[in-house]
Amino acid sequence: MSVSLSSLPQKSCALRVVPQPADANVHGDVFGGWIMAQVDIAGSIPASRRANGRVATVAVNSFLFKEPVFVGDLLSFYADIVKTGNTSITVSVEVFAQRMSLAEEVVKVTEATLTYVATDQDRKPRKLPALA
Repeated sequence: MSVSLSSLPQKSCALRVVPQPADANVHGDVFGGWIMAQVDIAGSIPASRRANGRVATVAVNSFLFKEPVFVGDLLSFYADIVKTGNTSITVSVEVFAQRMSLAEEVVKVTEATLTYVATDQDRKPRKLPALA
């Protein structure tokens, strides 16, 4: 499903990246595992901010590849906290690809929900700090 640039989420983008040939198969389709790694990085950004420190991924609750991603696409990752617990933070991540062709085309390519846990310096779970 294509959307216009003006219909991209009106919120802060957590991460932007352009996949390179090493991130794809011989046909130019970007590996799903590479996209998953980038989603994990994007999701960890708001989680780390909320935890005020280190977090670890403890679950991939859902992951949906909606459209293929190609070498040269400009990927924009939007990550929002959807739930917090005592030590955990659940983040929703949406990924949009701006196709690098003459026509401006933006496609939602991936959506995922991941859960992170705040950890201390010994990598043990710790309580989230109170909100100010």
